Amino acid sequence: MEMMKSYQRAQDGFDAMLAAVPAEKWDAPSACPGWTLRDVAGHIIWAQEQMRHWATGEEYTVATGAPGSPHPGEMASGDPLAIWRAARADSVKTLTDEAVGRIVTIEGLGEVPLAAMITVWWNDQLIHTWDIGHGLGIAVRLDPELVPASYAWARENVLRRPGFFGPELTPPSDADEQTRLLAFLGRAPWQPVAAT
Repeated sequence: MEMMKSYQRAQDGFDAMLAAVPAEKWDAPSACPGWTLRDVAGHIIWAQEQMRHWATGEEYTVATGAPGSPHPGEMASGDPLAIWRAARADSVKTLTDEAVGRIVTIEGLGEVPLAAMITVWWNDQLIHTWDIGHGLGIAVRLDPELVPASYAWARENVLRRPGFFGPELTPPSDADEQTRLLAFLGRAPWQPVAAT
């Protein structure tokens, strides 16, 4: 299933980026305004927990790491990499063919198949991989097989509101597709992260 391959590739890229974060840098600012690197990690950990609950049909009322939450880093206190890896493993094993076809109710979206949320989450992981790397000052090259699909998905589905995506930015005239994707999602890879 192509969707699941994209999900795995995005997760692998995010995992590699988390593994590159020095222990003393977790509370440094990320490219997400108001969020540290730990906050970004906590948000993605929360998403894995949310996915697992959707897949199993269990209720999940934790909002600590939800989009727009002020301190999602609480989901990643301690060792963010180890917490992420455990959450990923627990979530992935619940994504059976039956679970992927499950209909879930999403606030603001209504009833959607879980497969649609898998696509949302792999796009989220891909972009947040860049957010962490940019916060570290790394020249991040996102998975080139995922960038075109992510850009196409974003143009059809982006939500521009607080906690989601900011206004589209104008990239440099010679920007590559990754830069144009990031600019579309309100990110400026040509600018440094502002210290907080």
